[in-house]
Amino acid sequence: MVDLKALRLKNITLAKKLVRESVSPDLFIINAVNNVEDLQRVQNSLGKRLREWYSLYFPELDKRISNNEEYISHLLKGDKAALLKEFNVSDGMGADLKGPELDEIKELATSIRSLYDEERRLVGYLEKTMKEYCPNTAAVAGGLIGAKLLRGAGSLKKLAMMRSSTIQLIGAEKALFRHIRTGARPPKYGYLLQHLLVQKAGKDTRGKIARALADKIFIAARIDYFKGEFKGDELLKEVEVKLENENRKTQ
Repeated sequence: MVDLKALRLKNITLAKKLVRESVSPDLFIINAVNNVEDLQRVQNSLGKRLREWYSLYFPELDKRISNNEEYISHLLKGDKAALLKEFNVSDGMGADLKGPELDEIKELATSIRSLYDEERRLVGYLEKTMKEYCPNTAAVAGGLIGAKLLRGAGSLKKLAMMRSSTIQLIGAEKALFRHIRTGARPPKYGYLLQHLLVQKAGKDTRGKIARALADKIFIAARIDYFKGEFKGDELLKEVEVKLENENRKTQ
């Protein structure tokens, strides 16, 4: 006679073992990327509120500085008189706020600045983890972009099995679906648009450089998944040479 209670306990033990074994570096990387993007969204939202609030006191600063982190740095480092002098404003339009109101604004600015510090810490963690887990992919794509590609694919294994044309479009899913649905122009790149080499390319050659980059990431991901030798620097150099040749053609 089958002991159902013992069988149930063995199944539970096996299920717990499988759950433990399913935790991989992929999941840590994916969660870290998600947290980085969440931090960026919160920074942008709170930064907008901070600008609206501080503009009651010193509206001229909003027009002079577009970068939120730089804006916060100026806000926290000096009083209104010092800022008026620094930006050569003779007669400010802002109200003269009392201590408690200004203190609350600065508390918010300090909190937002801590979010930027946390983002940098997480990006550093991603860079380190990507170099250890998939060094070739990190060398070619960069730690953060490589992590976003891995997140878009679902895992390093899935990224390694993708075609380079698919890798090129990871991060452009909305634009791709819009193209399929409405016939709008198809996207040329997703997260790869953020890559320094694509940014350096001319407008007419960005698609070619993104395609060349995706080809090398395809190779790099396969080397990483099958535990091959490190060739990331060599693969990246090939894209750099292509970029130089393309830029020379357009000159």
